[in-house]
Amino acid sequence: REKLDTFQKISWRSLRNKQLVKDLRMYFGEKAALYFAWLQWYTCVLLVAAVPGIILVIYGFLSFNRSQVSQEICAANSTFMCPLCDQKCPFWPLSETCTYAKFTHLFDNEGTVVFAIFMALWATVYLELWKRHRANVISEWNLYWWDEEKDDVTMELISNPDREIRMYQHSYVRTTIVLILFSLMICLLIGIALAIVVFRVVVTVLLAQSRSDFFRERATTLAVVSGAVLHYLSIVTMSKVNRRVAVYLCDLEKPRTSSECENSFTVKIFTLQFVNHFSSLIYVAFFLGRINGRPGNYVRVAGKWRLEECHPSGCLLDLFIQMAIIMTLKQTLNHLEEYLLPWIKYQCRKLCAKSKNHSKIHTAELAQDKCKEDWLWNYQLNEVNLFSLFNEYLEMMIQYSFTTIFVAAFPLAPLLAFINNLIEIRYDAIKMMTLQRRMVPRKAKDIGIWLQVLEAIGILAVIANGLVISITSDFIPMQVYKYTHGPCAQKNYSGIDCLTGYVNRSLSVFYVQDLKNHNELSDLKDSMGNKITHCRYRDYRNSDDYSYTDEFWHVFAARLAFLILFEHVALCIKLIAAWFVPDVPRRVKNQLLKDKCEKLKKQLCDMDNSTEV
Repeated sequence: REKLDTFQKISWRSLRNKQLVKDLRMYFGEKAALYFAWLQWYTCVLLVAAVPGIILVIYGFLSFNRSQVSQEICAANSTFMCPLCDQKCPFWPLSETCTYAKFTHLFDNEGTVVFAIFMALWATVYLELWKRHRANVISEWNLYWWDEEKDDVTMELISNPDREIRMYQHSYVRTTIVLILFSLMICLLIGIALAIVVFRVVVTVLLAQSRSDFFRERATTLAVVSGAVLHYLSIVTMSKVNRRVAVYLCDLEKPRTSSECENSFTVKIFTLQFVNHFSSLIYVAFFLGRINGRPGNYVRVAGKWRLEECHPSGCLLDLFIQMAIIMTLKQTLNHLEEYLLPWIKYQCRKLCAKSKNHSKIHTAELAQDKCKEDWLWNYQLNEVNLFSLFNEYLEMMIQYSFTTIFVAAFPLAPLLAFINNLIEIRYDAIKMMTLQRRMVPRKAKDIGIWLQVLEAIGILAVIANGLVISITSDFIPMQVYKYTHGPCAQKNYSGIDCLTGYVNRSLSVFYVQDLKNHNELSDLKDSMGNKITHCRYRDYRNSDDYSYTDEFWHVFAARLAFLILFEHVALCIKLIAAWFVPDVPRRVKNQLLKDKCEKLKKQLCDMDNSTEV
C-alpha cells in the first residue's frame, strides 16, 4: 500500500515537485530518485530550448512570402530541370517545387545560425545547472562524500566475509578481441544504413517511372519518407541485437565490480545505438546529393541505378523529413511498448493468480494478513532487473541526441521532446509503481557515466550543427552570392533584393545532345511535350566541359571558413559558460566546509581526551 500511496502523489503538475523525489527516494532508493530528479530538470530546461525553435519556425512562416529565393522558384515556369531517372522521366519545371521551397524556408532562414549557436550554449548551461541542482539534492541526502567503490566492497564482505577482493587487472588480448568485435558490429550497422540508401535509390527510380502523376512528381519525397520508415524498423530490430552484443562484450571484459560492468555496458550500448539511430541521418545530411555525379556522368549502384539527388528545394528538407518521421515514430510507439506490454503482462499474471487462489480459505487468510496480501500483490507484478532503470536513461539519451544534434535542420525537436517528457514522467511512474515489482533500492550520488555521455553529445552537437549549416544548408552559398555576385555587390540598393538572381546562378546548364550521346534518355521532351535544348541541375559547373567553376571553390572555401569559425566560437562559448557557472553552489560548498571543520574539531577533541593522563 505504500507503493500506491506514493503513486497517488504523482500528477501532471509534478514537474517541479521536490517532495515527489523525496518520496521516491524513500521507497525506491537514491538511484531511481536521481533519475526522476534529472528527468524533471531536463524537461523543465527543454521548454527554454523549445521557445526559440517555435519562434524560428513562426518567423519563417511569416517571411516566406517575402523570400526572394522562394519567389524565384515559384516563378521559374520556363526553367526545366534534368530528368530524375534515365528512362521514361520527363524534364520538369522548377516551379513544381514552389511549395517545398516555401516549406524549407520555415527552418532554413536567417535565424538558423543564431538558433544553432543558442542550442550549443543551451546544452552547456543545462549541464552546468544540472550539476548545481544535483549538488543541492545529494547534500540534502548527506551523500556528497559517499564512496561507491567502498560500498561495493562492503556489500561483498557482508555477503561473504571470506571472499577475496578482486584486484584490478587488464588483459590486452581480451581488450583487442572486444575492440575487433565492437568495430565489426559498427561496420554492420553502417552496412544497414548503406542498404537503406540502395532501397531509396530503387524506390526513387520506380516512382519516377510511374504512370501516376502523383507518384512521379513526388518521387524524391516519397523515397525519403519510405526510407525513414524502413530506417525506424531497422532501429527497432537492431536495438535488440545491440543489447545482446553489448552484454556479450561486457562478459568478455570481465569487469571487477558491478559499477565497472554498468559503466562498460553503458558506453558500448550507447555507442551502438547512436550509430544505429544516426548513421542514415549522417548520410542524408552530409553525403546525399554530393557524391551522385552530374547528368551524363552519374555515380551508379551496381552500375545500374544512379545515386539519388537532394530534393530540388535543398538537402535540408530531406534531413528535416527524416528526423521528423523517426523522432515521431520512436516517441509514439515507445510509449505504447513501454506501457501497454507491461500492462498486458500484469493482467495475465493477475488472472493466473486469481485462478490459482480462488478458495475461500485462502481469501480468509489474506484478509487476516494485510502484509502478506501486499507481498502477493507486488509479486504478481512484472519482474525488474538491472536494465529496468538503464532503459529509461538510454531512451532519454537518444532523445537528447535528437534534440541537440542536427537541431538546425529540425528546430521543433525540443518542442516534441518536451511534450514527450511530460507524458514520459507520468508513464514511468505508472510503470514503476503499478506494473513492475519494487526494484532493489540502491545508493547513488549522481547519474553516473551518463553525465559524460551528455557532455560528449554536447560536443558532437556543435560539430554536427556547424556541418549542417555550412554543408547541408544553402546559407553559405546565399551569402557568397549576396556579397560577390548579387546586386548588392555592386552597391545597388535601389529596392532590389540582394538575392535576386540567386536561383539561376546556383543551377548549372547541361545540354541535351550530350545526354543523348550517352544514350541515357529516349524521350527528349519536357512535361508539356515541347522540345528543349538544355536542362538545369544543382551544381556549380561550366556548361562547356562541365568542370567546376571558380564560384564552386569560393563557396567551398566559405563553407570551410564558416565551419571552423562556428565551431571555435561555439566551443569557446561552451567553455566560458562552463567556467562561469560553478558546478557546486556556494551555499553547498560552505555547508560542506562547516561539516568538515566540525568533524575535524571533534576528532581533535577526541585525540586530546585520549592523551590525558
